Amino acid sequence: MAEEKASAWPALLTARALVVDAVEARLADAGLPELGWYDVLWALERAPRRRLRMHELAAQTVITRSNLTRLVDRLEAAGLVMRERDGEDRRGAFAVLTAAGRQLRGRMWKVYGRAIEEHFDKHLTSEEAAAMRACLLRVIAAVR
Repeated sequence: MAEEKASAWPALLTARALVVDAVEARLADAGLPELGWYDVLWALERAPRRRLRMHELAAQTVITRSNLTRLVDRLEAAGLVMRERDGEDRRGAFAVLTAAGRQLRGRMWKVYGRAIEEHFDKHLTSEEAAAMRACLLRVIAAVR
């Protein structure tokens, strides 16, 4: 009987939870909002014309549509994004990054980037990071 291979799944879940908790703590200590805010602002900053439809934003951030709507409401109230009606489809709207949103995303990255380096990147060699990335991208592609 062949020996079963050990699943990486439990380690992946535990590592993700611990690193995200550490990042969230760093953001809070710096007086910055939660990581979900960063994810939305970063997705919008990378998008053409810095705007995305809500379903596109949900796909890029892996946030459920209902949670995303509430989060975008909070970001809009804070002046970090605005909603823009689609001229071609009156039912549709875009979430659009504002200058204030771009500025906050940059401030958040200074804290977030250092936390990623300290709690994740520095513990992997370049080869390990490349192999892990390749494996995870293969899983992502298979699931999508």
